[in-house]
Amino acid sequence: MQRAVRGAPSAARLRGWARAAARPDQQITLRVVGAAEARTLNRAFRRRDHPTNVLSFGYSPTQGDIVLCHPVIAREARAQGKALAAHYAHLVVHGMLHLRGLRHGRRMERAEIAILARLGVADPYTVE
Repeated sequence: MQRAVRGAPSAARLRGWARAAARPDQQITLRVVGAAEARTLNRAFRRRDHPTNVLSFGYSPTQGDIVLCHPVIAREARAQGKALAAHYAHLVVHGMLHLRGLRHGRRMERAEIAILARLGVADPYTVE
């Protein structure tokens, strides 16, 4: 677990959310970064010239990295009226599911909702 910015959840919380969505044999590095690093990575690997909330890099079925951009996540949480921790939990789970091979769509959303419910986090797709 690496944190390059202040204000992010603790390493223990991030690990707990990741473990909730991980396969037993997965070895994952979580890194929380600022907007400049997220933009650089997004541009290099996705050819999109802006920071993004989460990036997942799978190297094998059991190894990968997840990069979380704190400024983007904080801005999204405020805009969506969500607790910062809940939004982080969602994005950590989201990134873990990508590393497990899931793609965006209803199946992934159902998995996210189920895992987050076990963590005590509300359905991120429900608008209040």
